[in-house]
Amino acid sequence: MLNEKLHEVISHEGVVTIVSWNNNEPHLACTWNSHINVTPDDRILIPAGGMQGTQKNVEQNNNVKISLGSKEVMGYQYPGTGFLIEGTAKFVESGSDFEMMKEKFPFLSRVIEITVSSAKQLI
Repeated sequence: MLNEKLHEVISHEGVVTIVSWNNNEPHLACTWNSHINVTPDDRILIPAGGMQGTQKNVEQNNNVKISLGSKEVMGYQYPGTGFLIEGTAKFVESGSDFEMMKEKFPFLSRVIEITVSSAKQLI
């Protein structure tokens, strides 16, 4: 599901926006492409140091959307491309994925684990 172009985007720095919502009120949190880790089974792991608003929403509604991109990666016609990823999220506080992410990002207190349902290239 997560194609080569998306992996190329993740390998270049850029801003990632995570959108969660509850009671029809969207909440946005941001991180960096370099903080994303994709597992062999295409789950996305993101370190969470804060993100209390995101976690509160996910506990009530686990659907999330992620937007990310890089101007360094060729799009459909011009340099620069981005993706819209949709899926379900949960916050992880232990286990092998948590430990692996904690080694890379000592600041984290939890890991957002996203099971991807769709990933669409936008431009």
